[in-house]
Amino acid sequence: MVPISILDLAPIVQGGTAAEALNRALDLAQHAERWGYRRYWLAEHHNMPGIASAATAVAIAHVAAGTSTIRVGSGGVMLPNHAPLVIAEQFGTLESLFPGRIDLGLGRAPGTDPLTARALRRGHANSADTFPQDVMELQAYFRPAKPGQGVQAVPGAGLSVPIWLLGSSLFSAQLAAALGLPFAFASHFAPDLLHDALEVYRSEFRASPTLKRPYAIAAAAVFAAQTDALAARLFTSLQQSFVNLRRGTPGPLPPPVDSMEGLWTRTEREGVDHAFSEAIVGSQSTVKRGIEAFVKRTGIDEMMATAAIFDSSARLRSFELVAEAVIGSSQPGGAPLVAPDYNRAGAP
Repeated sequence: MVPISILDLAPIVQGGTAAEALNRALDLAQHAERWGYRRYWLAEHHNMPGIASAATAVAIAHVAAGTSTIRVGSGGVMLPNHAPLVIAEQFGTLESLFPGRIDLGLGRAPGTDPLTARALRRGHANSADTFPQDVMELQAYFRPAKPGQGVQAVPGAGLSVPIWLLGSSLFSAQLAAALGLPFAFASHFAPDLLHDALEVYRSEFRASPTLKRPYAIAAAAVFAAQTDALAARLFTSLQQSFVNLRRGTPGPLPPPVDSMEGLWTRTEREGVDHAFSEAIVGSQSTVKRGIEAFVKRTGIDEMMATAAIFDSSARLRSFELVAEAVIGSSQPGGAPLVAPDYNRAGAP
């Protein structure tokens, strides 16, 4: 099996707080480190009552400070919301504090609604249209400063911070290939172009000083429990949350229900089923088969699992079952099950 990692949005559950969500994120990361997961990424979203990772760099620092070996990063930072220099300084600071453990994943979507995007940008011209130029500017800030260079990232200049491009379309796949960067596809909610994007990325990839051959991650929702039925019940929290988002009424993550009947229309159900068509939900054996099939079908170099589960203990158990199935038998405490190998297949 390929390495497996975790994508977390630090979900705020109904009746819970952002502080609890961020502490749950740290708790999960600490367990993931012991279980042998390769990396733990947090995603930037704004004006979302159910997501606590808006200040992504701050959340990364919180998780990295409480762990010691697992890679921690962004999945991703929405670059159009920020000046490249600010991100270089933030992640240069993180790399200085936690050397050799920080990943910088970049997305070109706003991670929010148009009104909030305007509030974030305050009329600045940066947008998805300038994303390629912004990525290259950000790369330049991480190179060693040249004599007479007017603007430097301090800290940041001369530091090795792996940059990943994230996307759900062909655009970021093409850009990652052109720049010789690793690529991660958001198939956990936008599966339509998964195979096309991976094909474009691999066929158009140009080697770079940081990556000699293509390295691709694909994400999927993975919910594991003792039985298929129990896992399906856990999954209803995400289904409800997605319906609420599509209705324009996002909120905290709701508790699971025995049945979604009466909670969605036929059209909404079809939309949810389509968005999560790559989701892997079931018992440990079901999840193991699903992950193996997903990896074989996509040929990815690494898989990223995500799961918005209401109950903290059920969420931990879900990721533990995945680790047991994919990485090996879990061990309470101690070192990771698999020694981290961050340079596998040329990956940062």
